[in-house]
Amino acid sequence: MTQPPKNIRIDHLIAAILLFAMAFIAFANVISRYLFHFSFSATEEITINLFVWLTVAGSGIAFERGGQLGMVTLFKVFPQHLQKAVVIFSALLSAALFIIVDIFMIQAIYDEITLFEATSPALGIPVWIYYVGVPVLSVFVFKGIYKNAAAQLADLKPDRTTDCRESE
Repeated sequence: MTQPPKNIRIDHLIAAILLFAMAFIAFANVISRYLFHFSFSATEEITINLFVWLTVAGSGIAFERGGQLGMVTLFKVFPQHLQKAVVIFSALLSAALFIIVDIFMIQAIYDEITLFEATSPALGIPVWIYYVGVPVLSVFVFKGIYKNAAAQLADLKPDRTTDCRESE
């Protein structure tokens, strides 16, 4: 029997496209060096910036899967009401970190557009174009933080079947 196709998530698709683009660019550069003894100067610039974008998109996926660093042993020692507080506090700290990153990145984009007007060394395109990916892709990070916190809080709910008392 065939299974119905799964929905393709946009964050997974973006991560796959970025990873494929990086691998393709690096492979093309290796082939170019081998065949023509010539290296594309823009490949390093593009792959570094795509790597930053992939890291942000991948962070959102990691947050959602619970792949971020944690102290599980210490967490399990706490009583349940404290565990809920720790989950909420951790999610708020994670979100605050990415809010700060986004604020600084938006400020850098504004400065690049209005003041510096810097261009990339290899391609000569405005540098702020590379910067835009971080605040845009951090939407997936916030989604991952929220989904992970909601899942952890749902797991901490007490099982109601054990609290039921038999009536006489």
